[in-house]
Amino acid sequence: MKETKKKNKALPLLPLRGVLVFPYMVIHLDVGREKSISALEDAMLHDREIFLATQKDSQLDDPEIEDIYEIGTVVEIKQLLKLPGGTLRVLVEGLHRGKVIKYLESEAFYKIEIEEYIEETEKTPEISAFVRNLIYHFEQYVKLSKKVAPETVVSIVTIEEPYRLTDLIAAHLNLKIPEKQMLLEAVDIKIRLEKLISIIAGEIEILEIEKKINMRVRKQMEKTQKEYYLREQMKAIQKELGDRDEKGAEAEEYRQKIKDSNLPEEVEEKAIKEVERLEKMPPMVAESAVIRNYLDWLLAMPWNKQTEDKIDIKKAQITLNEDHYGLRKAKERIL
Repeated sequence: MKETKKKNKALPLLPLRGVLVFPYMVIHLDVGREKSISALEDAMLHDREIFLATQKDSQLDDPEIEDIYEIGTVVEIKQLLKLPGGTLRVLVEGLHRGKVIKYLESEAFYKIEIEEYIEETEKTPEISAFVRNLIYHFEQYVKLSKKVAPETVVSIVTIEEPYRLTDLIAAHLNLKIPEKQMLLEAVDIKIRLEKLISIIAGEIEILEIEKKINMRVRKQMEKTQKEYYLREQMKAIQKELGDRDEKGAEAEEYRQKIKDSNLPEEVEEKAIKEVERLEKMPPMVAESAVIRNYLDWLLAMPWNKQTEDKIDIKKAQITLNEDHYGLRKAKERIL
């Protein structure tokens, strides 16, 4: 395994907030701080190279030297666009790791001297074993997370250079900044491979637990929904059966009353038809109330009942005179 070459160079520094760029990454960045814009403008005037280092605290708007990680990435500016409001959108590609050696005199932006690490790795059997292990874990991670496109996975796992493979895999992991920074600071490829495999294995374990939890939650939700559906069905069936039982009992009661009332034949036939209509009719239909009223009125009539006539003109005259004053002609017509 060849050693990593080191060389010093002076570059403008662009501090990043909440973002870390690995070598070989291609990424868009929106830049709005005055110092950062000045650093980009200076880089465009020279070799289009700039040093990106992440802030330890992303909330700081004007970080001091001690607020920025020492190890970062040398990148090449591929494209620079001016956006409304003075913001710049820059497309960069990561080249190599680098470490800040010292800060140089500059008022408009941070100018630094860095030690650049240029990696040249030969594949030993040990490194090959690590790479194979890494690819296996990465593929397992992708299957569980489903956050990396299949074509991206294919393009990554076919990379032959271990240093490039590790950085591109690290760039596609959903890690916090301190974890990413730890991988960026792992200059030795063997150490980097070990750390990366360990991190991915931990992520796989978490994802498997999440998967089990999600499956349990989904099964519980499906069970709850099924139980709710069955309960609602049962309620509907019970209500339907209850309604039918109530209507059946009501119809039977009317039939018994009709039988007991000794109605004329044609009246009885009509009453029975109305009971049958009522029995078939849904309970909330307004017409059912009309049929009930009709049947109640029909059964209340004094069918086949007679009273003895009492004809007493004198008594009737006395009653009329006591209950009604005047109306002589009307009373005479009645009598």
